[in-house]
Amino acid sequence: MNSPRLLPFILAGLLPLTGFSQGLPVPSASAAAAKTTAASSLPAPPPAPDAAELTKLLKDFLAGASRNELAMHDRFWAEDLIYTASAGRRIGKADIMREVREENAAPKKDEEPAIFTAEDIRIQQYGTTAIVAFRLVGTTKKGDKTEVANYLNSGTFLKREGKWQVVNWQATKMPSENEPKK
Repeated sequence: MNSPRLLPFILAGLLPLTGFSQGLPVPSASAAAAKTTAASSLPAPPPAPDAAELTKLLKDFLAGASRNELAMHDRFWAEDLIYTASAGRRIGKADIMREVREENAAPKKDEEPAIFTAEDIRIQQYGTTAIVAFRLVGTTKKGDKTEVANYLNSGTFLKREGKWQVVNWQATKMPSENEPKK
């Protein structure tokens, strides 16, 4: 049931699968430290009363999305979602749900699914609105090789009827260590 083809599109900004299959290097400890240092230059976020709930929702979503779970996508994205992909394409929840259904119905290849995790999570809450920013890490194993891609993602969550959902999403691909920084 795991389908690695759609997940990079949905989670990392609708980039072609080749974004995960171009031999992206595994970040070194110094690269990880540089990313952490860059993130720490931001002012401290104000206290977010629902930070634990939002962090759990994000991590549950990434785990479910790594398995291409339709129900998790349905839970996470609001009906009025505006999703801006790093490739410059805007879509809504109906588009995402259709693409997940198509991926789940497509014949499966003998490919390892990408595993998505969140690092450097930052949450700013304003009543029933929250901004969640994080570094999305997509890890794919191909034989004895591990490929890692990093994206900066941010989402605007609204709490409606006691339930947090994403109404706006933005994804930006981070250059690999070998790519020049702009």
